[in-house]
Amino acid sequence: MSARTLPLLFLNLGGEMLYILDQRLRAQSIPGEKARKDEWTDVDRKRVMNDIISTMFNRRFMEELFKPQELYSKKALRTVYDRLAHASIMRLNQASMDKLYDLMTMAFKYQVLLCPRPRDILLVTFNHLDAIKDFVYESPGILNQVDETFRQLIETYNCLSDGEFQLIRQTLLIFFQDMHIRVSIFLKDKVQNSNGRFALPTSGPVPWGTEVPGLIRIFNHKGVEVKRTEFTTAGNYVSPQREGSFELYGDRVLKLGTNMYSVSRPVETHMAGSSKNLASHAKENTAPNPLAKEELNFLARLLGGLDIHKPAAGETGFRLNLFPTDEEEEHAAQTRPEDLSYKVINIEATQEPGRRAELSRILGELEVAEPRPDSGGKGEDLLALMDGL
Repeated sequence: MSARTLPLLFLNLGGEMLYILDQRLRAQSIPGEKARKDEWTDVDRKRVMNDIISTMFNRRFMEELFKPQELYSKKALRTVYDRLAHASIMRLNQASMDKLYDLMTMAFKYQVLLCPRPRDILLVTFNHLDAIKDFVYESPGILNQVDETFRQLIETYNCLSDGEFQLIRQTLLIFFQDMHIRVSIFLKDKVQNSNGRFALPTSGPVPWGTEVPGLIRIFNHKGVEVKRTEFTTAGNYVSPQREGSFELYGDRVLKLGTNMYSVSRPVETHMAGSSKNLASHAKENTAPNPLAKEELNFLARLLGGLDIHKPAAGETGFRLNLFPTDEEEEHAAQTRPEDLSYKVINIEATQEPGRRAELSRILGELEVAEPRPDSGGKGEDLLALMDGL
């Protein structure tokens, strides 16, 4: 697996999360002069977006994220997004958070599958960051945070070979391979089948630097072309006009990773199939995970840079519903299989004894393996990190 995949996975999923939240916040916003105290306004929307983006691109957080490391489990990564989504006054219950994560993962999975060449995954990431910059264009400080991450991406990834990008793409596809959630947008556009699997097109532009298929060249032993044979292809292929820009500013050309919710339409998710084999999330392996302690250390470092917003005196947190009605949200929470449920893990930055009990609960949920004889006492690293939070 590639040790350079995690930043791309996190930033692209985070970009999709921001697209969805922005669309839902706009749909539920009430004009400021008409809004009650418990209703969303456009000012609240901007505040939520600024708070989440500022937390997401926190300098310490990005430093940890860009360190070469293997991907972690879906549960560990999901915990980070739970914490990130609650970095402002917005609150999501479990059913809405499940739906949000489903939409995020399936959108990015589709983008990875459609990338004309592995290197274009970087252009998809740039499209997400370009859109995120548009969300915070009125906040220079946050905009600078995003630009700094942009520069880190360029410095880290522009020098990688095509083979390394192919390894990154394969690592992403392995991460997504058991996820087949049906999304109404994809179903209506006929790019997803009823079983949740994507139907990839057989036409369109070919990757930059390649030729349109339909011609076979035959060469002799001296490398001289001696014969040409044309054949009919099943698809309608075209050559790309130009390559997308890999610089801080420029035309990405590729449209994958842009905001598909900019045109208002429903974004329902559905469980694909009726059997457990087609569940929306692969059931976690019940065997002890040898990377569990490393995952906990990773989470402790990352979550140390994320602060959950605590409402001021007299201020109530706003609840966001990703379902059309409260009844549908409640029904989804009641009917979701227990093995597909996730919980928000709150790591409190206090010196209270109860923190050790919280640690025990997290250790139990992540199924920590017993320390190996050669571990050198590394299992204690998390306790030290927790003491520093």
